Amino acid sequence: MTEPAITPELVAKHNLTPDEYQKVLEILGRPPSYTELGIFSVMWSEHCSYKNTRPVLKTFPTKAANILVGAGEENAGIIDVGDGVAIAFKIESHNHPSAVEPFQGAATGVGGIIRDIFTMGARPVAALNSLRFGELSNPDVRHLFTGVVSGISHYGNCFGIPTIAGEVYFDKSYEGNPLVNAFCLGVLRHDQITRGAAHGIGNPVFYVGPATGRDGLAGAAFASQDLTEESAEQQRGAVQVGDPFMEKLVCEACLELLATGCVAGMQDMGAAGLTCSTCETAARAGTGIEIELDKVPQRAPNMSSYEIMLSESQERMLIVVHKGREEEVKKIFDKWDLPWAEIGVVTDTGQMVVRHGGKIVVDVPAKKLTEEAPVYQRESKEAAYMEAVRAFRLDGIADTTDAAGDLKRLLANHSIASKNWVYRQYDHMVRDGSVVCPGSDAAVIRIKTDSLPITKAEYAAKQAGEQSAVGDQQSAMPDKYVAFTCDCNGGYVYLDPYEGGKAAITEACRNLACSGAAPLGATDNLNFGNPHYPEIFWQLKESVRGLAEGCRAFNAPVTGGNVSLYNQRGALGAIDPTPTVAVVGLIEKPEHITTSWFKDAGDVIILLGAPVDTADPLQGLGGSALLQTLHGKKTGLPPRVDLEVAQALHATLLGLIYTGSVKSAHDCSEGGLAVCIAESCIAQQTARETPRLIGATVDLSAVAAVCDRRPEAAATDGADTAPLPPRLDALLFGETQSRVVITCKPLDATKVIERAKLMGVPAARIGTVGGDALAIKTTGGEFAAPVAELHDAWWNAIARAMA
Repeated sequence: MTEPAITPELVAKHNLTPDEYQKVLEILGRPPSYTELGIFSVMWSEHCSYKNTRPVLKTFPTKAANILVGAGEENAGIIDVGDGVAIAFKIESHNHPSAVEPFQGAATGVGGIIRDIFTMGARPVAALNSLRFGELSNPDVRHLFTGVVSGISHYGNCFGIPTIAGEVYFDKSYEGNPLVNAFCLGVLRHDQITRGAAHGIGNPVFYVGPATGRDGLAGAAFASQDLTEESAEQQRGAVQVGDPFMEKLVCEACLELLATGCVAGMQDMGAAGLTCSTCETAARAGTGIEIELDKVPQRAPNMSSYEIMLSESQERMLIVVHKGREEEVKKIFDKWDLPWAEIGVVTDTGQMVVRHGGKIVVDVPAKKLTEEAPVYQRESKEAAYMEAVRAFRLDGIADTTDAAGDLKRLLANHSIASKNWVYRQYDHMVRDGSVVCPGSDAAVIRIKTDSLPITKAEYAAKQAGEQSAVGDQQSAMPDKYVAFTCDCNGGYVYLDPYEGGKAAITEACRNLACSGAAPLGATDNLNFGNPHYPEIFWQLKESVRGLAEGCRAFNAPVTGGNVSLYNQRGALGAIDPTPTVAVVGLIEKPEHITTSWFKDAGDVIILLGAPVDTADPLQGLGGSALLQTLHGKKTGLPPRVDLEVAQALHATLLGLIYTGSVKSAHDCSEGGLAVCIAESCIAQQTARETPRLIGATVDLSAVAAVCDRRPEAAATDGADTAPLPPRLDALLFGETQSRVVITCKPLDATKVIERAKLMGVPAARIGTVGGDALAIKTTGGEFAAPVAELHDAWWNAIARAMA
C-alpha cells in the first residue's frame, strides 16, 4: 500500500491541530510516517490523553492508606479489603459506539472494562452499568435502548459475570447521544497485582487472542469528536465486534499464566489497540519495545501497518514474558485453544519501534508519546441559562390536588419506574456470589476464597497433584461482603453543576449506608459535551468541584475512571452534564446487610432527616421529577447538599444498623418522600420474581407542622402569626437531600429516634407497616392507593412503553 502524503488536510482529518502537529515534528525531528501520524492522533485524543481535562482531574482526592494502586497508575484502581485480599474496579464509557451500533457498542464496552480488571491480575466477579437515553416515545430511542440492553446482556451473560446493579435515566437531552457507562469489579490477593509495564530488557513480547481485523479502526479518535449524522454513518467501522466466549478463554488463560510466574507485564489492547498497549507498557517501565507486524495474526488480507496498529479488534492482550519461559506460555495458550504469537522484544532504547514488511514504519519515543501530549487550560464561563434557573419560583405552579394520582404518575416516570425490563435480561446470579440483587439501594456480593485467582503456590500444588494443599490454602480467608452502586442526576447537574456533583456522590454514599456499607473508594465517568465551548467546560469544572468535595467528605478517594467528552449531536445539542460516580463499600458483618423494602406488618416507619429544607425557597422542588413529569419544566435550583448533614446521617444510620435495630432502609431521591415510601411497599421480589407487596399507614401531619417556612425573624420575634407549613407537593414529592426512611420493631422505635437525635439527626415516627394499601395523612387531608395499583404503575411502565 502506498502511504498518502502528510498534508495539512490529512493532519486536520486526524484531529490534530497545527500546533499539535508542530509538537510531533519536534518530538520526531522529522515528518511522521502515515502510521506514526495515526498513532499520535489516537494517543493524543481526549479519550487516551485527557488533554482537556487533566488539570481538572488533579483536583480529585486520590490518596488513602488502603489504596494499593491509585488513579492513573494502571488500568484500574485497587483497594485493600483486609486479610491480604483486594478489589479492583473501574467504570468506563462506550457512548459513541453505542449511538452508532447499540448492540456491539454496548457489548464491547462490557468486554473492555472486564479486560481492564483481569489485566490487573484480578478475577472479574461483578458488573453494573449506568445508562442514559432519550424519551421512550421516540422509536429511535427504543431501538437504541433495546440494542444496548441486549448487548450488555449478551456479553455479560456469555462471559459469566453477574450484572447486578445499575441505573437508567431517560431525558430528551440524550436523544441523539445515549450514554453507556460500564463498571466491573474483580478480586485478587495483594501479591497477585499485575502491572502493565514492559520490564526486563530482552524479554519476549507475546500477542494472545483473536486475529486483528479492520473493525474498531481508530475508535479512540472517533470517541473524541462530536457525533453527527455524517460521522455516525462513516464511523460504523470504528465500532468493534465482540466475542464474549473468546474473552472468557483469554481471561482464564491469563489468570493461569500469572500463577506460573512467567509474566513480567500485561496490558489489554483496548482503546488504540496494539498502539496503546505497546507504547504504554514501555513508557511505564522506562524501556523500549520493538514489534514485528508480519508476526501479528491478521484476519483480513493485505492489512497496512496503519490498520494493524490502530485496529481495536477485541479480546486481545499483550504479555511480556520472562525470557526462557516461552514454552510454558505457549503450552497454556494452546491448552485454552487461543491464537498467540511472539511478536517482539523489550529493548533499552526507550523507543517504540514497529517493523512491517522488512521496513521500520514507526520509530517513536514511547514516553514522549504517552506523557507529553498537549494539555489545555480551557476557558470556562457560566452558562447563560443559569440566570433563569436562579430566578425560578413556584408562583404559578399549582399545588397538588390529586396526590394519589400524582404518585402513580411519578412511579410510572421511566426514570423512577422499576428497571426490571432491563435487569431481567441480565444474569445476576451467576458465580453464586450475589447477596443483594437489582432492586435495592445497592448491590451486595460475597467474596469467597474460591472467587480469588489461583495463587502460584496453589498452581504448583495442583500441577503436582497435591489437592489437599490447595484446599488448605483456600480455607484461610473469611468471606468479604462488598456493596456498590452508581448515581448521577444529570438534570441536577445541568441546573447547578456544583450542587449536582455533590448530590451524585452523596446519593451513592447514602445508598451504601442504606445497605450497611461504609465507602472505600469511588470511580467516576465524566460525560459532557464539547469542552471547547466555555459553558460546557464550566459545567465540567463545577461538577468536578462538587464531586471532589463529596469524595473528601465521605472518605471515598477516586481510584480511576474515564472522561467522555463531545457527547452532543448536531441540532440536538449537548447532553445534560452527567458525571456518573460508582462507589464501592465494605460491609463488616453479614448481619449488617440491609435492603430497602418493608419487612413485616407492625414495623414502625421512621424518617431520618428533615422532611423539607425550609431554607430552600423551592422546598426541594427545583429540578424535581414532579416539576418535569407533571408540569413539563426542567428548571429551578436543585436541592442543596450540606455535606456535614449528610455525614451525620450516614454515620447515624450505620450505627443504628450495627446495633441490629434497622429492618429496612431506603433513601429519598427522585420523586421524594411519597415515592420512597411507595417503593418500600412494592420493591421486594421473591426468589421466583413474584412481588411481595405490603402496605403502610403514614401520618405526615406532625412533621409538616414543624416545618415552618416563615422568614426566621417572623418565626422568632413573637409575632402572632401561625407557622407556615410546606406545600403539599413539596412535602410529598420534594427532593430535599439527606433523608432516609427506615423501619424497626415497635419496641426499638423510641431508642432509634433518641439515638438519632443524640447524633444531631432529625428523626420522627411517621407510620406503621401493614395492610394492602398505602395511606398517607397530611395537614391537608388523607389519600390512599392500593399497593397493587402502585406496583402495576411502577413495575410495568417501561414494558408498556416498549411493547
